[in-house]
Amino acid sequence: MSSLQQSLAKAKLSGLPFSPPLPPGAPSDILFEEEAEDKSLDTEEADLLKPLPEHSGNMDDDSSSASSASSVGSTGTIRPNERKGRFAKGESESPTSASSSQSPYSPLPWTPHFSTSFNLTSPSHPLSYHTYYTPPSSPSSPLFILHHGAGASGLSFATCASYIRSLAPEVGILAPDCRRHGLTGPNTSFTGSHQEQGGKGDMALSALATDLESVISLLQEREGWTELPPLVLVGHSLGGAVVTEVAKRGKLGGRGKGILGFAVLDVVEGSAVEALSHINRYLAGRPEVFGGVEEGVECVRSRTIRNTAQARVSVPSYLKPVSGSEASSFTTSASASTSTTTSALPASTQSAIAAESIPTLHPSLLLSSSSPPKQPPQPRDHAQKYTWTTNLPSTSPFWPGWFEGLSSKFLSARGGKLLILAGTDRLDKELMVGQMQGKFQLSIFPDSGHFVQEDQPEKTAQTLVDFWRRNDGSLLKLPPKVGEGGFGVGRK
Repeated sequence: MSSLQQSLAKAKLSGLPFSPPLPPGAPSDILFEEEAEDKSLDTEEADLLKPLPEHSGNMDDDSSSASSASSVGSTGTIRPNERKGRFAKGESESPTSASSSQSPYSPLPWTPHFSTSFNLTSPSHPLSYHTYYTPPSSPSSPLFILHHGAGASGLSFATCASYIRSLAPEVGILAPDCRRHGLTGPNTSFTGSHQEQGGKGDMALSALATDLESVISLLQEREGWTELPPLVLVGHSLGGAVVTEVAKRGKLGGRGKGILGFAVLDVVEGSAVEALSHINRYLAGRPEVFGGVEEGVECVRSRTIRNTAQARVSVPSYLKPVSGSEASSFTTSASASTSTTTSALPASTQSAIAAESIPTLHPSLLLSSSSPPKQPPQPRDHAQKYTWTTNLPSTSPFWPGWFEGLSSKFLSARGGKLLILAGTDRLDKELMVGQMQGKFQLSIFPDSGHFVQEDQPEKTAQTLVDFWRRNDGSLLKLPPKVGEGGFGVGRK
């Protein structure tokens, strides 16, 4: 070999990685540490680029919507970083990839979303209303009043409230727990009779609307307002029926004098009334007891709420600890729980549940449109057990009254009107006619389930803020009149 050929060969060899000779008898496919690390990283990155399965573990099986957001999109973006592991520097891992020392469904505090929390009470009111509150920046700034749906609490709007404030820092937020929900309970200083206090609570729509009016009146007294700030009422599901009833009554003032407008989230009369006959079946298949708050969050996250971070804030308030005497009354077996719960139902309904043929509920009513999972989480005997704060089956006598006549009241009430739905199929005939006549604003969130404010908090907040600005006359900037402002007739 000539000297020129030798120099060319050395130049080529110098650019190759050094690989020591294999020991005698070693397999030919052995990998050294650096090569194994490179191959591991390539495999991890390739796994991230694979399409998600149709029913991901972090995505709800919610048949109420034709499409669903991926679990990655709901918990943060994961970006592979070359030669630096799975996550880029400065990025936080998703809840599902958190360290094993903390459950991915552990509760998160409400404090980042509201300024304070307190009870509104008076000796003349039978209930002590628990509320989450952020005050408006000035008396002229609007107050958003957010009313939750059945079985939830004021914290169902937690993340949405933060987005509202980020878009409009001057507005105030009030999110109360309605009776039999959250931390609202009997007023121990009430001077009236026990019958007036309601005992277990009257869940009629008229009572719920009066409660909301009382909450607003008590807040005005607490804050020392001579008159109410401009109000924007927002209600989800049952809460939508409540804010519509309050707007229809007109006791808080019509447009420009109290209520600027009201928004109803994913509930309409037609489909809600139609779904009433299926609600008992749904509740019968729902777990009654959980071995911990994390199990409750995981259960609700897999059935109704697609946003894991929001579920970790709101769902703990949907649950309450089970006392020792109550724990023995719950059956820890999933099959026994279903059998016990359905024993009071008709034989045909029990057969349908046993055959796992529970029909998909229309999502415009109480909880989720998803059918119950085949194997709900099982409680652990050594842990504190939890159950639902609200006994929804006991409210069944009031269900028809919540939604009957809702469409007519929605269209005839004074003030701006906004209807947010998870799908166009929710509209009944009366609302379709009203929408074509331009009587209300309609927004569709096709990538959301029934809990639109929890699944899509940022989009919901943006829609609500835009709705407020569109209906607040004080924000309109009109050109100066002729002869004023230094131009036109009379200018010298």
